[in-house]
Amino acid sequence: MSAGRITLVLARTAAAILAAGSLVLILWRGLDHPAVALAFGMLVTVGELARWSDGGEREPAPLGAAGALSYALLGQNAGQPDHHGVQQVVTVVLAATLAGCVPHAARGRGSTADHLTRRLLTVAFAAVCFQPIHEHGRLHGWGGSTYALLVVALLVLTTLCDAVLAAALAHSRTRWPFGPLLRDELRATLGIGSAVCATGAVMSLAVAVVGLWALPVFSLPLLLTQLSYRRYAAVRTTYRQTITSLARATEIAGYTPAGHARRVAALSRAVGRELGLSGPELTVLEYAALMHDIGQLSLVDPVPAGATASLPAEEQRRIALLGGAVVRQTGVHAEVAVVVERQADPYREQPVSARIVRTVNAYEEMAREGTGPGGPLSALERLRLACARDYQPEIVESLARVLQRDGLTLAVTG
Repeated sequence: MSAGRITLVLARTAAAILAAGSLVLILWRGLDHPAVALAFGMLVTVGELARWSDGGEREPAPLGAAGALSYALLGQNAGQPDHHGVQQVVTVVLAATLAGCVPHAARGRGSTADHLTRRLLTVAFAAVCFQPIHEHGRLHGWGGSTYALLVVALLVLTTLCDAVLAAALAHSRTRWPFGPLLRDELRATLGIGSAVCATGAVMSLAVAVVGLWALPVFSLPLLLTQLSYRRYAAVRTTYRQTITSLARATEIAGYTPAGHARRVAALSRAVGRELGLSGPELTVLEYAALMHDIGQLSLVDPVPAGATASLPAEEQRRIALLGGAVVRQTGVHAEVAVVVERQADPYREQPVSARIVRTVNAYEEMAREGTGPGGPLSALERLRLACARDYQPEIVESLARVLQRDGLTLAVTG
């Protein structure tokens, strides 16, 4: 069993044991302050029901996360002590998250097990750090500013631990490198993560002073932000669909084989992840890979099988420059046009995205030329032999690792 698989099993097992133990204990002794538990449970459920399923966002249910964290760090309700403990926090969050996940699980959206594992372990960490201190009365006599700083500090620490856990779960599920995944999680923490952290802290402190009326008041801004992001995600999806449609122009006109641009884009993105490119860089890489052959529309006669890697260098450069000019006219980001127009330059002068597209495009063409299971292996060997002249060795080896994980099938099955 691989290390990533072991991590996934351990995380899920820990979450299952934690959930079962907490549920049994609460069923035995009952809920403390049930009205407070119900209010926070409803908030988490609403947040889960309103969550999005866009894969590009690290926290799909920010309102649910903020509500869960604020309950974990709740010490008072309208000035009265609220001793609910770690087990009750875990039980309430478990029940509310499961209730909110039912529609998403029914539609097959996302991994409910991983989402629930991450939510329970993160909330349990926050509750373990705060609730025992509160229950033993060690916070009595603390000033308002000092208490607020403690809550904020615990939320920041919990958010960092959540980023590590999210990266570990993603690594075990996808086998992508852990370092770049953690970096992307930490970068996302500065965006939606900071909003979750701030809202969780404000709700916890406000409920301690004014009571449960603070929950709808302080959750509304985050809910509106979530709805605004869903609109943005819809626009981004439409934008990507438009680029994909433009990329298919070469296939419809008979210049490239069906599915060529899509295969090159998928494999280029995988190689980019292997090399540690950030989220925005991966987006530029994917768009450039989709449109890398658009310059072939300028040819009078199509290249056989669209195999531009076998053309003379000057012809490749002319097609690339024309492709870049076309991309600029479409209104796509200028960085995409740069990658497209520089894919025929000597690789030592290219940006890394252009090197990746050039290598993956050549591999896909060579693998398509081969027959039988030896085609992909033969293509890789040809790329390695040409490393000193045409392709960057590190990118070729990254491509080989990606293909090895996928069984050397991605480029030839499409």
